[in-house]
Amino acid sequence: MKLNKFILLGAGLAMIATATAQEKKPAKDWYHARPTKKNMGIALNDAYALGIPAKKTIVVAVIDGGTDINHPDLKDVIWHNPGEIPFNNIDDDKNGYVDDTVGWNFIGGKSGNVGKDNLEATRVYKKLKEQFAGMTDEQIAAQPEGALYSKLKSDIGTKSMIYKKLYETYKEMNENWSAIAVKTGKINPTAADVEAVTISSEQEKYKTSLVKALKKAGSFLELKKQLNEAIEQLDGMANYQYNLDFDSRVIVGDNYANSHERFYGNNDVVGPDASHGTHVAGIIAAKRGNNVGMDGVADNVRIMVVRVVPDGDERDKDVANGIRYAVENGAQVINMSFGKGYKWDKEVVNEAVKYAESKGVLLVHAAGNSSLNVDVEANYPNDSLGGNEFAKNWIEVGASRPAAKELATDFSNYGQNNVDLFSPGQDIYSTIPNNDYAYFNGTSMAAPVCAGVATFVWSRYPTLTAEQLKQVLEGSVYKMKSSTKVIIPGSKKEKAPFVTMSKTGGLLNAKNALIQAGTVAK
Repeated sequence: MKLNKFILLGAGLAMIATATAQEKKPAKDWYHARPTKKNMGIALNDAYALGIPAKKTIVVAVIDGGTDINHPDLKDVIWHNPGEIPFNNIDDDKNGYVDDTVGWNFIGGKSGNVGKDNLEATRVYKKLKEQFAGMTDEQIAAQPEGALYSKLKSDIGTKSMIYKKLYETYKEMNENWSAIAVKTGKINPTAADVEAVTISSEQEKYKTSLVKALKKAGSFLELKKQLNEAIEQLDGMANYQYNLDFDSRVIVGDNYANSHERFYGNNDVVGPDASHGTHVAGIIAAKRGNNVGMDGVADNVRIMVVRVVPDGDERDKDVANGIRYAVENGAQVINMSFGKGYKWDKEVVNEAVKYAESKGVLLVHAAGNSSLNVDVEANYPNDSLGGNEFAKNWIEVGASRPAAKELATDFSNYGQNNVDLFSPGQDIYSTIPNNDYAYFNGTSMAAPVCAGVATFVWSRYPTLTAEQLKQVLEGSVYKMKSSTKVIIPGSKKEKAPFVTMSKTGGLLNAKNALIQAGTVAK
């Protein structure tokens, strides 16, 4: 699943009203600055100030949910397949993908694209449900996956019911709020305007809730925008993510049982919703110095677009194929801002990771937004290749925020063994579709900051191997004092030293990385 933080839905109307309140945002490029107590940046500006020239353009594959390749801040940095003649419906370069001029979409088919999809938990539960059909509870309990089945049965059943109820509740609220607003005769009515209208007794509770929400939010139009976003999220959860009867693969048309099938999909790399992937791509590579919007982290870079992530959980088969496609077509860095709590076929992903490792490609992965200690609770995909083997080309990235006294975001996963470093991931400004920009939060944003620094450094020292580059990024982190404690993500007050949140115990630092890379390259 895409890993940026949007509005939370569990607290109902009060949460929507809170979400609409406008918080003061930091500077658009706050994390490019050097680290200070109030602004824990990555010293990117200082790294550029060293004046070390780039020697090579690095291709970065953004494996995500789709990217707006025509955004004015991205169109000049999009990778173009040199072996493919656009739109001639011929596989000119004979790589198995027709007209893959800027990348490939593994979650599309002849009839269109996958938008919404199941969670992996739903797919695993459905498989086990079919496997255990006709068994008694005692027989199921005796099976190796019996405990998992029982857990998923309870979780999915409960959440499906909750989200369906919330979906209907929010739709009904939206309809009534809109009807009440119409009676005011104003497009953007205030709380006072709503209080002045006469409505039926059936609508009284909705009038009361709308007045209360407007007093907190101020703007009806903004409130409606947030409510519509909530309804869209709930639609995905209620009708797709937890829906056992929904199967997106009829759109793709592949043989899903064959994890090693390679050649399926289409060349629509934008897809139905490119917000997340466009934001990720902009963080890495938005054209620097063009006086448009913002500057990406890296300068000598091209973005290859690979679409595998729906509104739901990505599938292991597609992830593996996305990695292989990127490697085979010249990507040196792969950014993966997605993750999930369950696996389907981890071995096929492991094979792709090993392939990338053999070709010297660096993989940068977002640690996840579930406030979990991933040393205890697994998040997929990850660098574990089985036994005691771990990928040497993999960096797992947690998300930090500006203030040193807080630093670890409240949503970031963490782990002294399984998260390598932290990188800015809160209030990150970047490109979104329709020539626009926005602030997003998430380890999804932290990973491309790291991927951007990796690209920046590698373009200047291209003789480094992927393993050396990983060591440079991790060995050059900015470290807080061992006594500096931050609130543990997911807790309200419990604190721990920031140095225990990751393997390196530090924050990504571009200047330090560039200096260290120069030493290693010699």
